[in-house]
Amino acid sequence: MRTIYLLFDSLNRLALESYGGSLLTPNFSKFAEKAVSFDTHYVGSLPCMPARRDMHTGRLNFLHRSWGPLEPFDVSYPEILKADGTYTHLITDHYHYWEDGGLTYHNRYSSWEFLRGQEWDPWRAIVEPPIGKFKKKYHALQIDKPSAHSGRLQGMINQEFVKSEKDFSMVGCFDRTFAFLEQNRHSDNWLVHLECFDPHEPFFAPERFRALYPTPYEGPILNWPRYQRVQENADEVAEIRANYAALVSMADAYFGKLLDYFDDHDMWKDTALIVTTDHGFMLAEHEWWAKSRMPFFSEISHIPLLVYHPEFASHGGQRRQALTQAVDIMPTLLEIHGSAIPDSVEGFSLLPLLEAEQKLRPAAVYGRFGAATNVTDGRYTYFRYPEDMDNQELWEYTLMPTHQRAMFAKEEFAGASVEKSFAFLRGFPVLKLPAGKAPVKGQGAQIGDANTVLYDLQTDPKQMNPIDNPHVEARLIDEMVRIMARNEAPPEAYRRLALEVPER
Repeated sequence: MRTIYLLFDSLNRLALESYGGSLLTPNFSKFAEKAVSFDTHYVGSLPCMPARRDMHTGRLNFLHRSWGPLEPFDVSYPEILKADGTYTHLITDHYHYWEDGGLTYHNRYSSWEFLRGQEWDPWRAIVEPPIGKFKKKYHALQIDKPSAHSGRLQGMINQEFVKSEKDFSMVGCFDRTFAFLEQNRHSDNWLVHLECFDPHEPFFAPERFRALYPTPYEGPILNWPRYQRVQENADEVAEIRANYAALVSMADAYFGKLLDYFDDHDMWKDTALIVTTDHGFMLAEHEWWAKSRMPFFSEISHIPLLVYHPEFASHGGQRRQALTQAVDIMPTLLEIHGSAIPDSVEGFSLLPLLEAEQKLRPAAVYGRFGAATNVTDGRYTYFRYPEDMDNQELWEYTLMPTHQRAMFAKEEFAGASVEKSFAFLRGFPVLKLPAGKAPVKGQGAQIGDANTVLYDLQTDPKQMNPIDNPHVEARLIDEMVRIMARNEAPPEAYRRLALEVPER
């Protein structure tokens, strides 16, 4: 069997025409005619690297850990496949894999390739950046204080070296994929994980895609919203959205090249193709930009998933309503390639759903370390926050004490102990470290709108009006506790939410 697993970053489900969106995405629509589309697919742990750890291991990790690497006790799908004789290859421009908090993922593959230059990847070196030039070129909201060589400044430096479309790292990712296929498409038993950082911010795309979405805005470049409440005027909001749209259409165009390659080389007969994302993105809905800080509304948590498998080609164009989740990716890839699914995996293989509709789970839990713990049954969503976000009980369980871009500081080991009791540790002892208070260290800025609420997605799909339904709330809390218990949530994960700790 051969598989291409294509992962985009920050791809909003409602950006795609096949999911009811309005952006120009004809190639996603073309693929939806061949694939099975999953209409009730949700995230697990957020944001970027926690999401990838879920996808590698098939289980939630945000109940025990903030942003961090794969751990020695984790089971990782590419490593399992590699041990079982399937060649696994990673092609990506997602630079978080090379930061302190992501440094153990790429080496799980048989081989890997890395394209440089996205966001604040420390790629190009300018010791004395042209600050004056940047202040004229970019909107003031995108400019940080010049005293610090910030990530935003590095992003501007990187963009100075992208002169033409061929210089965009997304283009390089697809070119490397075609090179792999030219070399290996006649071989069997391989998996390519093609992962594009786009359409993640900054929303920087070639002009031919940007021209598809005109706006009345006439100011300097505005393509990188801050993780905060909307403060831009209507024209500025339209400009940011248009820049995101341009990047989505670019992703669609290059995805179309991959579909053409499948057509030209008759790969549909023997190659599976899975397309999804790690999470969505707020584009001024609920007066918020981005992710992580605000409640995980559907724009972030309800994500696209399209799966093509040659043995189920006759089901192309069908849709499934079963509640699925990011943790299902790992066991699906293992089953496609005939590898056994480890006992630690909490996700489900989606292959049976390619054959016919069936129910996998009554509910799914998702969230971010230190923020709300959320649950959905597909009809309702429930966000449950600690009553006091500034004084909650949080512990990190890890053998890899790194944050996104730094090692844990010496002070963070004060009060450390050793934990051995979780079954998913597979006998490894781990450090139990007190986590920083809000904002949680390694997780970004202060959380906002931290209100426990219940929404009915059937009557209120945009989640504008919370409802009061004690019966539904109690049922979802029961499901949340059951799922947390299956994932061996630590006692404080319940206490911080004012929930009774179940017997282990």
